Amino acid sequence: MSTPNPHTDPRGFLRALYDAAVARALPAETTAAWLPPPPKGRTVVIGAGKAGGAMAAAVDALWPQGSPLSGLVVTRYDHVPPAYKAKPGRIEVVEAAHPVPDEAGRRAAQRIAELAQGLSADDLVLCLISGGGSALLSLPADGITLEEKQAINKALLKSGAAIDEMNCVRKHLSAIKGGRLATNCAPARVVTLLISDVPGDAPEVIASGPTVPDSTTCADALAILTRYGIEIPAAARAGLESGAFESPKPGDPRFAGHAVHMIATPRQSLEAAAAVARAAGITPYILSDEMEGESREVGKVHAALARSVARSGTPFAKPCVILSGGETTVTVKSKGGRGGRATEFLMGCAIALQGEPGVHVLAADTDGIDGVEDNAGAIVTPDTLARGLALGMKAQAFLDYNDAYGFFAPLGDLVAPGPTFTNVNDFRALLVS
Repeated sequence: MSTPNPHTDPRGFLRALYDAAVARALPAETTAAWLPPPPKGRTVVIGAGKAGGAMAAAVDALWPQGSPLSGLVVTRYDHVPPAYKAKPGRIEVVEAAHPVPDEAGRRAAQRIAELAQGLSADDLVLCLISGGGSALLSLPADGITLEEKQAINKALLKSGAAIDEMNCVRKHLSAIKGGRLATNCAPARVVTLLISDVPGDAPEVIASGPTVPDSTTCADALAILTRYGIEIPAAARAGLESGAFESPKPGDPRFAGHAVHMIATPRQSLEAAAAVARAAGITPYILSDEMEGESREVGKVHAALARSVARSGTPFAKPCVILSGGETTVTVKSKGGRGGRATEFLMGCAIALQGEPGVHVLAADTDGIDGVEDNAGAIVTPDTLARGLALGMKAQAFLDYNDAYGFFAPLGDLVAPGPTFTNVNDFRALLVS
């Protein structure tokens, strides 16, 4: 399929870049090169994440039919590929809630923890981890209830905390994350296949690192909770203050012989989008795959760059497309506000652009879901603000209410591909023509 012309169909062109970024991260395309040979004993597959269903389907398809294979992976509701759901393979896939954990996720985490028990040195554990696994693999530490964990998680999500901060807390209030899942597998060898959704691709941050050593501490978790003013129950505070909830650290001999492979990253997806742009005659510039910060503020910075290119040809000559990734944050300040990293980025960007001619912007989450909505993101055009005003909508008012979804939906500008069955985080593309 040919790429839409960026000059006559900027929307279609930007969507083609997004689709290329997603396609590069699909487990069916990236798994084969990283699978180890079958062991003498059993192969047990465990894991969690938004890409979990697709990763399980890929492993099931690639693993020799004559070799023992079983296991359990948990993914987000409606994130099992339809073909695997219709005809399940040797790896069971169950669904649970994200971003706030639920009882289904707790039960799945308990079963996964049990599968890690009683293994031998002849056995192999394949752990399939992707973004979202932290909420899906929710097994609270001793003395903490699921309801208490849910409340802490909700507070973190609304606080504006960065993903590594949130996951530091999650690790230290968990019985399974922060390396504990891997140590439970001893003496079996653990091979972890990772799809990164975090800036910097740090394995210990992705899904709160259930199979890798954790360099953060209980004291770090307490400091983060204090910084954002998040209340925690007495049992959680006692476990953190005493160090009873400390995670296994680098150098722990129980990780000896384990392997970790990054099978898809945000940078690779941005490079795939850049290749599509280049083939269409548009010069791509990748700013970074590690952008963080408040979504609306990051949007303003991108807008300033696009304006400079459009008006003065600096620092890039037009036509060009500016690409970036990472994981921004949204601080939900209004009661009933919905947030959404991609759409809040776009609101900040659109307001700062003020209808700049020749600038079109797409921002979307590569998992197909922006926050808790049914869209991945949206598109901004030079007439976005004007079309909003024509419908009686002032963009700043919607942004103040954390309701970017409510602004873009009536305009018909939402990008809603549905679940993509992978997750390499935010994707942003600004076309300046």
